[in-house]
Amino acid sequence: MASPAGDSTDGLLQELLWAYGPCGQEEAVRAVCARELQPVVDDMWTDDAGNLVGYLGATETHLDDTAHRSAASAAGSDATRVMAHMDELSMLVKRIEPDGSLHVTQLGTMYPGNFGLGPVAVLGENETFTAVLTLGSEHTTQESPRIWETKPDQGDKALDWNHVYVFTGRGPKDLDSAGVRAGTRVCVERSKRTLVDVGDYMGCYFLDDRAAVTALLRAAALLRDRGQRPAKDTYFVFTTNEEIGGVGGSYASASLPGTLTLALEVGPTEQEYATSVAGGPIVGYSDAQCVYDKDVADRLMRIAADRGLEPQAAVLGAFESDASHAKASGLTPRAGLLCLPTLSTHGFEVMARSAIDSVATIVVEFLLRPDA
Repeated sequence: MASPAGDSTDGLLQELLWAYGPCGQEEAVRAVCARELQPVVDDMWTDDAGNLVGYLGATETHLDDTAHRSAASAAGSDATRVMAHMDELSMLVKRIEPDGSLHVTQLGTMYPGNFGLGPVAVLGENETFTAVLTLGSEHTTQESPRIWETKPDQGDKALDWNHVYVFTGRGPKDLDSAGVRAGTRVCVERSKRTLVDVGDYMGCYFLDDRAAVTALLRAAALLRDRGQRPAKDTYFVFTTNEEIGGVGGSYASASLPGTLTLALEVGPTEQEYATSVAGGPIVGYSDAQCVYDKDVADRLMRIAADRGLEPQAAVLGAFESDASHAKASGLTPRAGLLCLPTLSTHGFEVMARSAIDSVATIVVEFLLRPDA
């Protein structure tokens, strides 16, 4: 049975999962994060990239002392930036058809087969409403080529965005009144975003990166509950637009004081990487964008091992993070990656119920023990 802390963590995670947060429209997720973060940091603000930033000083800081917000005022500062991204994979309206259906494309690396046909939320400027992502009837022949070519025993093409459409049940005028146009975000609907129990595991869409967001909030709260401060000034950063190139994380790495960006992420569990969803937290040594700093990765491994958490080292391929984007772009001199082991990343994701607390524990020890 989950502990009271676990129950609280699960409740926060579920609230974050139900909040829509497509790239560039993360305000609902940011509001939840801000509510949780504000009581446990010295200062908090939203930057020009939409990132939510919480500052916790190595020593107590007066709330009217905002010098720590300026990179120029703290040149050479050895602060740490710990990041988790608020955005989620979603769809983007490309055009509205004469019958009121929507042609959509991916916003981030997302495929129809990973998330399935069914209800979606159309986030119109004036109204959010439910629609249906659909392929059409399976009871069709080659006369319906768009459907026919996706059948494994017929055309045998992978289901892609050119095959599906969004049925809205509305005409173009109604859609215009709702504020739906090219560029409108379409998300997997809330009814498909409820955590399910799978023994000692839990599953849901968009644990990437809401589980890591929960772990980062948990870490900040643990420091407050223990009455402890990090060894170095720390910025807890909840970033925007990670799924489309690490935009928010790169901006924060460039604009905030500090020499280290540490990203919290979901981590793929596959034979290719010798990682398992049943194992401990994953520490990244490299990914498709950069080689992470070995001393940072080694510290994370030692801290996790000292806590009996059985860490897993990984050299990742088709993977990127806020930290690796920032380092590859020369916006941070040092970078690290700590992941919650996750099955079926960018799909219906599954992770151990203990993963969030394990990662939060490592983050706290990492901030308290800079030379571990």
